[in-house]
Amino acid sequence: MKALYPCDLHTHSTRSDGCDTIPELIQRAAKCGIRILGIADHDVLPISSMEIDGEMTDIIQYALMHSICLIPGVEFSCETLVEDVHVIGYGCCWTHPALLELEAFCTASKMKAYKATLDRLTEFGFPLKLEEVLKQPGGRIDPDKLQKKHIFEAMAKKGYFSDWITAKLFVRDHPSLNVKRQKPEAVRVIQVIQEADGLAVLAHPYLIDEIITTQSGKFMNRGDFIHLLQVQGLNGIETRYTYDKTTCKDRRPNFVLWREIFEHYKDTLLLSGGSDYHADQKRGSKNPRMLGECGLTVEEFFIQPALKRLLSNEQLEFFEF
Repeated sequence: MKALYPCDLHTHSTRSDGCDTIPELIQRAAKCGIRILGIADHDVLPISSMEIDGEMTDIIQYALMHSICLIPGVEFSCETLVEDVHVIGYGCCWTHPALLELEAFCTASKMKAYKATLDRLTEFGFPLKLEEVLKQPGGRIDPDKLQKKHIFEAMAKKGYFSDWITAKLFVRDHPSLNVKRQKPEAVRVIQVIQEADGLAVLAHPYLIDEIITTQSGKFMNRGDFIHLLQVQGLNGIETRYTYDKTTCKDRRPNFVLWREIFEHYKDTLLLSGGSDYHADQKRGSKNPRMLGECGLTVEEFFIQPALKRLLSNEQLEFFEF
């Protein structure tokens, strides 16, 4: 399938809850015409090299061999009391101590909460063992790579629900099952990303409920919350996103949501976009998010200097201006 948008800045690999390894993701992206690819796995910092075909290989160079400019990133889940507040960091110094500390905090809090979730599901009549969840299409994942989506997928695999989205909604809306893991405040995540010389981008803003409760107990509407993040240094926001293939409560067509976000933030934030691709087709999803289904055009990417600076001179040589 040919990518509708050649710049897809929001994808996931097997390093979190995606089903494609990084090489597989790059190869798949090349086949569908992606030119600029962002890999932002959940709560785990990117790696610079890995073993590919028996040799340690620089990942950015591997992508260039496939005519793709790779932008490493990380997607942090934020706000303990609010679902789907995710901030993506791009262009960071990935060895910055504050980033490493944040990654360690997220890993510990997830393991504690997800094990409690499995216990509660079993008590509720949906028995599910940790080892069952860790078995993924690409092989067993390490426990510290466990993501909540893995639990929902395992629930669907065991036949408890028709698909992972239905399982997620059931757990989310059931108070005794929805174990809240401790998450960092979005403002702190933005600060850490900027301390590491990166760009902080708010992912899928319309997945955030219209009215939220902050960790300080304050009620706030989504627009005011995003404004607060802007005041605290948020650099960008996702415009195009696969809302129709997620748990978005706003069921208006994608293009309506995209237009609202664009019109509201075009003059104050850099504009990103991505599919949130997970290779869900490998799990049997009937309506998976596809690479390049959402994102930016090459022109939209390069017209924004902050995004252009994420590419090295060697990567820029792949484009003609």
